[in-house]
Amino acid sequence: MSTRVIAHNTIIQIIGKIISVALGLLALGMMTRYLGQEQFGWYITVISFLTFAGILTDFGLIPVSAQMLSEPEHDKTKLFRNLIGFRLATAIIFLGLAPLAALFFPYPTIVKQAIALTAVAFIGVAINQVFFGLYQTKLKMHIPTIGELTGRIVLVVGLWLLINLKSGFIPIMMVVVLNSLSYTLILWIAAKKYTAVSPAFDWAVWQTIMKKMWPVAIAIIFNVVYLKGDAIILSIFKSQSEVGIYGAAYRVIDILAQTAMMIMGVIMPLLAYNWSRNLKEEFKKYYQQAFDIIMLMAVPIIIGLIMLADKIMIFVAGSEFADASRPLQILAIAIFGVYLGAVFGHVAVAINRQKQTLWIYISDAILTLIGYLYFVPRFGMSGAAWMTVFSELYAGFLLWLTIRYYSQEKIQLKTFGKILLSGLAMSAALWSTKSTGLFIQLPVACLAYLMAIFSLGAVSRQTIKDVFTLKTKNQAAPPT
Repeated sequence: MSTRVIAHNTIIQIIGKIISVALGLLALGMMTRYLGQEQFGWYITVISFLTFAGILTDFGLIPVSAQMLSEPEHDKTKLFRNLIGFRLATAIIFLGLAPLAALFFPYPTIVKQAIALTAVAFIGVAINQVFFGLYQTKLKMHIPTIGELTGRIVLVVGLWLLINLKSGFIPIMMVVVLNSLSYTLILWIAAKKYTAVSPAFDWAVWQTIMKKMWPVAIAIIFNVVYLKGDAIILSIFKSQSEVGIYGAAYRVIDILAQTAMMIMGVIMPLLAYNWSRNLKEEFKKYYQQAFDIIMLMAVPIIIGLIMLADKIMIFVAGSEFADASRPLQILAIAIFGVYLGAVFGHVAVAINRQKQTLWIYISDAILTLIGYLYFVPRFGMSGAAWMTVFSELYAGFLLWLTIRYYSQEKIQLKTFGKILLSGLAMSAALWSTKSTGLFIQLPVACLAYLMAIFSLGAVSRQTIKDVFTLKTKNQAAPPT
């Protein structure tokens, strides 16, 4: 697979992701302004609680599906149908228990009702994981992009209608459910072009799936402690208004962090394909490309969030959420760890070293949970934010060292150094324009960053040529 084809696939996703991020931020702004701090806190509590339950049922099926569908020994149609059946059964069981568990938490009744309603949406999210694995393998990630955009449009239009009708909190959550189900419907319909999509329940195949996924599943279960434990513990010890302020900042981070997973979703099947066939040079090339691309995006995002936090939160969520700028600045640092974890976590799956990374997630979960329980009751959202930074950096750096040991491949940091220098140029541009508005600072900063990137050669001319040339030699994609 040529760099040009990968880049075209990625560019389609990036364009779609930019639009999706814009729609997501628009929806966030509509909700914060309409609901206010307390009711937006309800929303964050509902989503965090169900995300917690959803991650417990994740089992790492996105990377595991992509890996298994890239391996030559499986009957692809039979495997895919059983992946759907397995995902559907586990999602219904675990997410069905979430509303019952919510009864034991000190939440308002309306929040518990919303958890029961919104659990339906998370069943759709769970099924999407299998479709992601299919589209990653087929290098057709533009389809999830279309699905995501469809869902976001449904969300924004639905919110606009309900806000104009002055509807209550529960109807707002119904639109959130509709957003998720429309996304799933797009993925399901499109998948029929590539394979049978009816669920299958073959126990022998399920055993194969569970054997492959159990190390990832354990890692995911411990992941949930440090990924969503902050919001859950904050919702227990602090007011729903503080949960709302913290949640507004975290939603901005959450939307931006999805980009790393998207990029690794494109490259993951290629890493697994080349590693499983001992094509070391090709594996090394894609491994380095993955790191460079992720860092190319991480550095400007971190700098921009730290330096523009106050203006970003007022613009996105409204003046009532201006206090969210402080946790946003802290959480921005965690982006570096999130992006590192995205790269090396996917590589761990690609080289079948999931088991060897379990100690990282387990120790991270234990340390972070202790930190949450100590710092959140005392320092509220600041304690939650700093512990999130610790947990993400801890996991990201240890994954890097672990993958380096088992793959025997070293990441070259020359390009990363150029990216950091370009980040300094961006910082200078932001500082020199600090008295202007957000929509002057952002274009100026982006231009300064891009000029520095190209001047320093962080992106080569050959890569640009590969992306934009109209003619290329015919090269086969990894067979599926």
